[in-house]
Amino acid sequence: MNIVLENKGVKTDYFYVPPFVLGEGEVVVLFLSNGGYFYDTEMFLKDIFCDTTKRENVIIHKKMTFVEHFKESSFRRTFYPTTVGEYLRKNANLNDPFSKKIYEIEWITSKTKMNSLAGKPRRLLCLYAALSKTKDIVFDLVGVDPKGSDFIFKMVKKAIENGGSAILLDSFPDMKEHASKYIEVEWNKDMLPPVKEFKLNLNKNN
Repeated sequence: MNIVLENKGVKTDYFYVPPFVLGEGEVVVLFLSNGGYFYDTEMFLKDIFCDTTKRENVIIHKKMTFVEHFKESSFRRTFYPTTVGEYLRKNANLNDPFSKKIYEIEWITSKTKMNSLAGKPRRLLCLYAALSKTKDIVFDLVGVDPKGSDFIFKMVKKAIENGGSAILLDSFPDMKEHASKYIEVEWNKDMLPPVKEFKLNLNKNN
């Protein structure tokens, strides 16, 4: 098995990510928390795993890509909303089959407005676009209900089984039984500042 990423332990003042190795064909689920610290912790770790932020205890053997959420300004959403087709033209490899998989949902067309998509199809679309370009991803399931999360996780697992890899940064432990490896972040609860100070202190001191 080829190694994609080696984490020898990420330690901050507030939490510790135990060591793990991500290999090709594997999905590692990293359970962060389901509280107010989740988003900033996720952003901190995705920058490390995608090699945007260097960390000597994390060795990247193969570039990973974070699957961003679709965002649109209120002006654009009101006057010139982005369509599914436009999003794919800008974000997907149109020569890859994954760029067309969203149309397997029969009511979605290239003219469907992105802001009309609910949690599951919107997250699916972003993942399909990412997977059309790379099979090594870091992702989350924010905004997706449990049934949709289960569907998406199994889709990603199948998509990367022949040479890809994935890290799921999760806020619920639901995917434990499906993961290749399941890791829980260990929190130093005595050291945690108020949520509004967490990001500033995390980036400043670590």
